[in-house]
Parts: sequence; structure tokens; C-alpha cells
Amino acid sequence: MAIMRSSFYVPANNAKFIEKAPSFRADIVTFDIEDAVPPQEKGNARRMTADRLAYAGSGGSEVYVRVNGWHTEYTNDDLEAVVHPGLCGVTLPKTRDADDVKRLDWKLEELESRRGLPIGGIRISILLETAKGIMNAYSCCTASERLVSAFFGAVDYCADMRIRLTNEAKEQAYARTTVAVAARSAGLVALDAPFPDYSNVEAFEKNTLDGVSMGFEGRMIIHPSQIEIAHRLYSPTAAEVERARKVVSFFEAEGLAKGLASVAMDGQMIDTPVYTNAQGVLSRFDEIREKESGR
Repeated sequence: MAIMRSSFYVPANNAKFIEKAPSFRADIVTFDIEDAVPPQEKGNARRMTADRLAYAGSGGSEVYVRVNGWHTEYTNDDLEAVVHPGLCGVTLPKTRDADDVKRLDWKLEELESRRGLPIGGIRISILLETAKGIMNAYSCCTASERLVSAFFGAVDYCADMRIRLTNEAKEQAYARTTVAVAARSAGLVALDAPFPDYSNVEAFEKNTLDGVSMGFEGRMIIHPSQIEIAHRLYSPTAAEVERARKVVSFFEAEGLAKGLASVAMDGQMIDTPVYTNAQGVLSRFDEIREKESGR
């Protein structure tokens, strides 16, 4: 169970943000060479990223790079520049179909082989943020063994659909749910979209909890103030952990030990799916605690 509650995006040509990267304590720090960098700055962003990969991860975060998508002329140059020790993964924006993912997989293997890096060591995260990407979500999510996560990209999705982006996100419901289901069915971590209205904490929390109810386990973060909130909302609460422990203990003692697969506890039926879900809560809690203690 990968813990990816926050993927904090840092403009890859912004020295000030890069220098602060280890202090943000995000689960993932992502150097953004795509939307955050204008064309004339791409080369500079590549150089700055390559120079600071290990540094960005020195605070305990995994380090990813969002390269430019295959629909641009920049992708190969991005990958040639940033695939070095210290890079944990590559995020591919505007993923259209399975071939986009397979092409990235092939290029990463070629670079790993050429540079003496472990084959398969660099992971892939994809952004599904166009109408075509949403329609091909499952095939994209199953196109490579390197895949670990899939993001929903609300801003580009709304632009592609020619609809207005809102904090309430009702216009995103179908696509957002599709990404969550496709990711989980492929065994990936579902990651929610960035929330541009970062100063509206109440709206950010509500939007995040809506995503939690859909199956998202983390999200793209565009402002440092969102990191702590995301970590709290994507982590089991103390009450959830306490109940999960009670369910596991009770079901094992009163159910499994007695040859039963359904038992009553506190006026509710506890069966195998409830037990399995409780085990998942405890596993996530333990992994988050281990991650935090390792910083």
C-alpha cells in the first residue's frame, strides 16, 4: 500500500521553491517541467531538476518529475535530462491512451539500461485529464508494470470539455469517479486533482473529503498550506483506527475462530468485507506511521 497523500508540485525553474523542497514534508515532491514552465525556460528547468533530484528527497519525500506530454516536442529531451539516480518516478500529463504509457515505459527502460540504473526502478504516474484519456482510463492504468498511480486532472479536463471549473466540482463527477475506479481496478493509487482556490480552506477540505468518498487516497498539491490538511484528511482518524481494531479482534475471536463468516457487533453485522476493510485501515495507519517516523 503506497502512501501518496500529497504530491507537491514545484516549478522546476524556480530556485526558491526548489531550495525549500525538503522542508515541505510532502509524501512526494514533483518537479514540474510542464505547465509551470514556459517554453523558453524548459532547458533551464531540466538542468535545475537534474542537479537537485537527490536534494529534493533529502527530507524524506519521494521525488518525481512531471515531464511534458507526448503531444509536445519536449518529452524526449525532458527524459534524457532527468533520468538519473534520485529520481523515483515520472508523471506523464495528458495521457491519451495505452500507447502513451507504453512509449514512456520503453524510453525509461532504454535510459535505465544506458545509464546503469536498475531496470524497472523508475515508476510511472499518469494524469488523465482529457476526454480521450477519461474514455481510455482503464487501458491506460494497465499499460505498464511500472504504473503506481493515476491522477485526475480537473483543470485540463474542464478546458477540454469546454465547461466551467468550480469548487463544488459537480461538473467533474463522471470523469473523477471514472479515474478513481480505473485506478483501483488496476491496483493503482487514485490521486485527486489540484485545487486552485488554495486560500479557501473550507472548500478545499470539502472537495478533498468528497474525493476520499470516491476512493482517492491523495492529491496533487499546488500550495504548501495544503500539505498538512491533505495528510490529515487522507489518513485514518483515531476513531476509525479504534473501530478497525475492535472489528478485527471481534471478528477473529467470535467469527473466524468459531467457523462463522458473519457476526453481530454493537447492533451491526460484521462479515468478511467489513473485516477486510478494517484490516486495510490498520495497514494504512501503520504504513503512514512508519513513513512519518522515517523522516
